[in-house]
Amino acid sequence: MRFNMVDLKICFVGIGSIAKRHISNIKNYLNEDYNCQIDAFRSSNRPLSDDISQYITNEYQNYDEVPKDYDAIFITNPTKFHFDTLKQFKDNSDNFFIEKPIVDSSDLNKDLSEFKSKTCYVACPLRHGNVIQYIKKNIDLNNVNGVRSICSTYLPEWHPDEDYRKSYSAKKDLGGGVSIDLIHEWDYLTYLFGMPSEIYSILDKVSDLEIDTEDIAVYIAKYQNMLLELHLDYFGRFPIREIMIFKQDETIVGDIYNNKIIFKNSDKIIDFNEERNDYQVEELKYFFNLIINKEDNINDIENALKVMKLAGGKL
Repeated sequence: MRFNMVDLKICFVGIGSIAKRHISNIKNYLNEDYNCQIDAFRSSNRPLSDDISQYITNEYQNYDEVPKDYDAIFITNPTKFHFDTLKQFKDNSDNFFIEKPIVDSSDLNKDLSEFKSKTCYVACPLRHGNVIQYIKKNIDLNNVNGVRSICSTYLPEWHPDEDYRKSYSAKKDLGGGVSIDLIHEWDYLTYLFGMPSEIYSILDKVSDLEIDTEDIAVYIAKYQNMLLELHLDYFGRFPIREIMIFKQDETIVGDIYNNKIIFKNSDKIIDFNEERNDYQVEELKYFFNLIINKEDNINDIENALKVMKLAGGKL
């Protein structure tokens, strides 16, 4: 063991697909810097698969048995329970990693005062990817005439081994819907350009997908010197995730799905050769550094609520 390795005691509330990814990444990619004891609080008593159970030290189903000395708690249970889980576990740690969204989209006026002393980071993994980081650090975003962003994917292919009709994405009462599921777009757009001064939106269900949530969300947002267009859908059969930036002398495409920056006018391409898991790992590194060194939180719950309001078409 390295002498500068940091010991962390953490707990996951909910062990779904994203929690399993985080746990695997912590143990396989951050193990040189962090020695993590990982516990789990679960509503189910079904045995975990061997690839995850090998990393879990303690499992709890009774809240009264959960220790109150965790260095961090990861809230990775279904969407509709995130805020109530944060309230329930607020005395078990000073640091929280919360999967988006922080609250149900029907209730955006939560009182957050009791969490002022806590570090509550809401997941925003696309910010940590090379495409968005390159745009943020290397392109002058003060001289932009327009922006067009799109995320178009086919919901039944998100988790091919599962019935999409039973997923939270398909169910309004579980907090699903494309506007919230793909809130990562609004998150990185506000990270790059800040909050707009006006917003117009249409959220609707137009495809034959067997869901009771909206499957398309289209927005136009006004900034001081530009307009921004955003398209989100669940029904695109060819996956597209990109941002197009229109400047006076160049059109720049940030192809998030293929991890490239394309300068259309100068015919220049930067290929980052990055996989999705790469920026998921970078996000975990950021979070652990945040709680250990107490640096600025780039997406606290107050900011996450503002972005959620944008996703709903409001400022």
